[in-house]
Amino acid sequence: MIGIDTNVLIRFLVEDDADQSEAVRKWMAMRDAEIPAYVSTIVLAETVWVLSRRLKFPMKQVTNILRDLLAADGLVFEETERLDALLHNGEPATDLADYLISWQAAAAGCSYTVTFDRQAAGAIPEMELLA
Repeated sequence: MIGIDTNVLIRFLVEDDADQSEAVRKWMAMRDAEIPAYVSTIVLAETVWVLSRRLKFPMKQVTNILRDLLAADGLVFEETERLDALLHNGEPATDLADYLISWQAAAAGCSYTVTFDRQAAGAIPEMELLA
């Protein structure tokens, strides 16, 4: 397994630099179940942010892109099962990063995660509003 950085995944998805996009497409074409690329939750959160906030992709399009990536044989995601369940139940009820934050905190042994984000606290059982 080989880890990839956010900029590599973005260049794979968006051709904003012809040379880098070509390089990553060739490299990704060599990924398979035996030697996949690993996408961490940090890379995933940054990718969603870049696509939705910086490049102004609609969240429905971002969700569809993530579904396609999850189905690829040459990619392995941290939190694959949770992501798959979340993305196949429609669009997430709040920012994907909020889910990733709560999942990482739970994995570290936290009983819950506090937030000032009302939408996240209402959508994610492991998050509680700090009032």
